[in-house]
Parts: sequence; structure tokens; C-alpha cells
Amino acid sequence: MSFLPNPNEPLSLASIDATRAAAAELAATLKDGDVVALIGTLGAGKTHFSAGLIAALGSDQHASSPTFSLVNVYRDTTPRVSHFDFYRINSEHELLDLGWDDYLDEGGVVIVEWANKFPSMMPPNTQWFELRPVDDSTREIQRLDTAPEAFTDHD
Repeated sequence: MSFLPNPNEPLSLASIDATRAAAAELAATLKDGDVVALIGTLGAGKTHFSAGLIAALGSDQHASSPTFSLVNVYRDTTPRVSHFDFYRINSEHELLDLGWDDYLDEGGVVIVEWANKFPSMMPPNTQWFELRPVDDSTREIQRLDTAPEAFTDHD
């Protein structure tokens, strides 16, 4: 995979357009069954990156954060995309009740924001990315070579 192959070198994203362009680059490498885990603080750019992935995979729908719905499914993409937000999920049991295993078994691409809330629930092939704000307009994205430790504090 060519998108951010080195976990030690973050990519600077100077705008929302740059974030979406980077997401499109990653989308070109994704295939059925891939899981993309996005972590970072509030405002780090996870949803803009997710929206870029979803658009690059072919959706004409406006992709928004599934913070309150917990999951949005885009059937107009190839492959289908299930976009999760773990921010408001409080336990692994709640995640399983949502049908987490079913979404993974159904295939498609799964995108998860706040994935580090439940890293043990992520499949072994998960691709982990951390987004960080640098200033008001610039973000960095970095591939992680291992899953981060679980956390529950969103600050």
C-alpha cells in the first residue's frame, strides 16, 4: 500500500480539500473487507477524512458524522461503506448490540472514527491512522503500525 507507508512520517494537510485528496489516495487502495480506523481529538479532521473516503469510493450522498446514528451505510459506493463513530458508544456490549460483527462479516469497507475506544474489537487487518490538528487550518495524518491503547477520555 502506498498511502503513508512509513508510520514515522506524518503527512501535512493544509486544508479540507487536502484532507479529502489524501483520503481519495487511500480510497484507491481499499478493497472489500478493509477496515480503516481513525483516531484523534475533537476537530482533528476524522469526519472530513471519512467523507473524502466515502466520496472517492463513489457516493453522491453528503457524508456526515454518524455521531448520533452511530453508523451510516453507503450502498452507492463500490464496495459498500459502513461508517461508524464510536464516540457515544459506552461498552463493547453496546457495540455488539449495534451489530458490529454483522457489519464486519458483510464485507465492504468499514470506516471507524474514535476506533481507539475499543481497539480489541477491531479486526487484525485494521489500518490505523491518527489525525492531529497543527493549527486552525492544518492537520497531520499519520499511519500507526500498531493499534493504540484503549481510552475513554475524549479530551
